[in-house]
Amino acid sequence: MNIKIFLLAGSLLLASQSAHAENVPRNLPYPKGTPNAEEVAKQVYYVNHFYAVKNFSIEKGQNGSITVIASRGMGEEPMINTVERYLNNEYSDGETKAKDLAIFRSGKLNGTGMLIVDFVDDAKSQAYSIWLPALRKIRRFAQPAFDDAWGGTDFTFEDVTLRKPHHETHELLGKESFNDCLMAMELTPAQAKGNLANLHKPACNHKGREVYKLKSTTQFKNWWYDYRISYVDTQSFADYRTEFFKENKKIKVIDRDWAPMGLSDLRALKWRYWYGRNFVTNHETMASIPDDVAQWNTAKEEGLWSEQTLSKINR
Repeated sequence: MNIKIFLLAGSLLLASQSAHAENVPRNLPYPKGTPNAEEVAKQVYYVNHFYAVKNFSIEKGQNGSITVIASRGMGEEPMINTVERYLNNEYSDGETKAKDLAIFRSGKLNGTGMLIVDFVDDAKSQAYSIWLPALRKIRRFAQPAFDDAWGGTDFTFEDVTLRKPHHETHELLGKESFNDCLMAMELTPAQAKGNLANLHKPACNHKGREVYKLKSTTQFKNWWYDYRISYVDTQSFADYRTEFFKENKKIKVIDRDWAPMGLSDLRALKWRYWYGRNFVTNHETMASIPDDVAQWNTAKEEGLWSEQTLSKINR
């Protein structure tokens, strides 16, 4: 098994929760008045890391529903993996910021598990532990390169886990109404079977929402994109869409369908799906999370987030 393929596929569902940003604390207050561009970027980071709750998980539903990762090129059949994922933000040891556990339950990655440990020290790299069922061993790695993309998906490690607000400069381009449906993978009736039977359809429930238009320019030289524009809900700070540009040409888009958790903090949101399309290669990826598998603020034991859990995974 290609290690980097697994890392990317796992990170897709961790999807930027497991890194932390400089000066973006778990207790980041809700802004008073109109925030500036840097403050909007930090609020978006807060939402994407589920800092409004102590833990968050996407498990297997009682009816067998499970999170599906599907990716394909133009005219191809989707490549499918299913996954469970557990995030814990509640640490007080002064060293650990968060831990993420992903366990793959079908597809080429079936039986593979990954544990990511993120640290309070912003200069310290994340720690990756991976259970490889074919070897029945755990392998440990440093964090991957920012622009690595593996496993046939349309997300880089920067997109899904490593990008922090201070890696870019931010500019508010104003407010506008988000008047579009979010994109999703479209399937034929013959394809919409098995794990793809309940893949989320394009979400239109965010149409009409007021959004900040946030331009974020990378500080990395000769990078794969020059800047990106995000459409961020002015109340919840959900980033519905992010468009990436190189030499002023749109090269990629990531859409995220958010739903409220029903808590008092407007930023307490869960994903329903992520969709990404690369306009250069015309390749697409979707992570679809059934509505009944998300849980938060549960009384899970800390021992769940351990290498011992990885070693007990059964293929």
